Amino acid sequence: MRVPASSANLGPGYDAMAAALALHLELEVEETGRFTVDVGEAELPSDRTNLCVRAFESLHSADGISFTIRSEIPVSAGLGSSAAAIVAGLVAADHMFELDAPLFNLAVELEGHPDNVGAALYGGFVICADGTAERFEAAPGIEAVLAIPPSQVATEDARAAMPQEVPIDDAIHNAAHTALLVLGLVRGDLDLVARGLHDRLHQQRRAHLYPRSMELVANARELGAVGASISGAGPAVMFWCHWQQTGTLIENLRAAAPDCKIQRAQLSPGGADVRAL
Repeated sequence: MRVPASSANLGPGYDAMAAALALHLELEVEETGRFTVDVGEAELPSDRTNLCVRAFESLHSADGISFTIRSEIPVSAGLGSSAAAIVAGLVAADHMFELDAPLFNLAVELEGHPDNVGAALYGGFVICADGTAERFEAAPGIEAVLAIPPSQVATEDARAAMPQEVPIDDAIHNAAHTALLVLGLVRGDLDLVARGLHDRLHQQRRAHLYPRSMELVANARELGAVGASISGAGPAVMFWCHWQQTGTLIENLRAAAPDCKIQRAQLSPGGADVRAL
């Protein structure tokens, strides 16, 4: 099965919005009579502490089952690697044993927040509220390019940087700009998308964790994007553009940010996909 990466927050939508990206974790689960975990060359646990296995075992024992995991999603980059692993394990167990489990709710419980797991499970864009994830698709033509600095940011550190209370003006700003962003995505209006990406809740409060990333966000327009947002807890930066700008944007980013990994990341309409049982 395949599960997409995801970019959460999308600027102003802190813990409430995310988009699925066409980078994938692939999980193969087979009843072999012995428990094994094959992670290939990835630096991931190869025992029951592996997040795919932990998620699987929240629904059914992994005794006698072999797991093969391959992932394109970098770890600790803000691209939903843990959400993809959780969703993969849950969906695999649910399909293998025909459990009809409440997968989204279980994934949120394991991950701790809903945005990444919603996008990983359902694909497209999601808005998370009241224990649900409402999916929608953006108008055709909108694409993304990722710049991934070499440093890593622990999700725990990023969350610790957030205060318990924020000024009412910041809350109002983000509510209004989240609405603008959704409107721009649905209409395919890149001017609205550019306006809607402005955040006053989390990015500046976490800037000390990823100063290079914030520098890139500030220069997004000069680099040829309509705007940029810190992806999840960072440090990855998602640059937003029309598909006709993608090539130029990638060239500009490679020249301006040689320290970063630059890659196209198409928005993925599909979520978790079970290909065989």
